[in-house]
Amino acid sequence: MLSQRFDDALMFAAELHRRQRRKGNGVPYLSHLLAVAAIVLEHGGSEEQAIAALLHDAIEDQGGAETGERIAERFGESVAKIVWSCTDSVSQPKPPWRPRKEAFIAQVRRAPDDVRLVAAADKLHNARTILSDYRLHGEALWQRFSGGRAGTLWYYGALRDAFLATGPVAIADELARVVTELERLASVGDPGE
Repeated sequence: MLSQRFDDALMFAAELHRRQRRKGNGVPYLSHLLAVAAIVLEHGGSEEQAIAALLHDAIEDQGGAETGERIAERFGESVAKIVWSCTDSVSQPKPPWRPRKEAFIAQVRRAPDDVRLVAAADKLHNARTILSDYRLHGEALWQRFSGGRAGTLWYYGALRDAFLATGPVAIADELARVVTELERLASVGDPGE
């Protein structure tokens, strides 16, 4: 069962991300955090992992290291460690996109199971959203991503491969299905063909 700590994390996430929207579709960002926490819980994650799922983008998007310290103080070092491990950059401006994503993929491959569960749930929800939005918007979708069409397809393909190699198995299998379908649809819509 979930305790008051989860409720507190949910309120903290809502406070931090209240004005943030999902890239390109305007949906309140909290919907993503709730979806990632749900995926974590549906795949046997602990309350600590579910809390980290609610907060997985807080350091990167809402205050950097100071937010990381607040998370550690409020929810403990193990939650903060997972959130830090799901963070690909806190520097402003962010480092170049491709090397940053390559470093994150390498980090995921070495990460402990608790981190990989949250990271895989995050990437699965992102991939599902991209696939859904691609079905609605077609090739125009790629304009919202720093990596563009080719970079985004490369990144999610590399994430699929990393999680298939390391687990968690059920989420990795679902991520593989979603990314493979996205690649298939994108190849049909490829403007270069």
